[in-house]
Amino acid sequence: MNAYMQAIALLEISISCAVFLTWFIQKWIPGQIPLVVRVILIVILGNLFYWPLGMSMELPLAAYVRGVTGDLSIVTLLLLWSTLIPKAKATPIGFKVLISLITILFYPTALGLGMFDPYAWGYGSIALFMAVLVIAIICGLAGWTKGVWILALATVAWSVHWHESANLWDYLLDPFLAIWAVYGIFYFIHRKRREKAQSGYLFRAG
Repeated sequence: MNAYMQAIALLEISISCAVFLTWFIQKWIPGQIPLVVRVILIVILGNLFYWPLGMSMELPLAAYVRGVTGDLSIVTLLLLWSTLIPKAKATPIGFKVLISLITILFYPTALGLGMFDPYAWGYGSIALFMAVLVIAIICGLAGWTKGVWILALATVAWSVHWHESANLWDYLLDPFLAIWAVYGIFYFIHRKRREKAQSGYLFRAG
């Protein structure tokens, strides 16, 4: 079973690295890369990361990446992989704000600051499970169906012990998700200010 989990973890990291590199390439190429080309590119890059390439490396590239990043949360994986979906609805800024607030409260206390440890709630806490359910319902009411599916799949993955961790937090949150959320907020604020400045310039008297 441990070997199976290791293979799954390496496959996830391989796909994630391939998707990230494809997204990065897309950012630097004018025009939209066709979906078929992106899928082919991800398959090629994913295999390069998953299988040992020799060159004095005993392990595949994905193993070295995993040694640095650890296992990504299911939420991070699905958000990253969903960038492949053409014309996918952007992640609501409210979700990024929520993730940022949770991480600001979670990581310091989980690392020992304060009198309680929220990380322990991830071991079968009904309150945490209900909180995830409420957030999923809010996502649904807000029209962000992708968020409902992401949270549902993350919870299912935890219930079947998809990763080595038995803690629900590890399926919902990781430092990369926190960095992405905080960056998204600052980028949103910067974009709104730029749009407001441009609008003021266009409608300036004279």
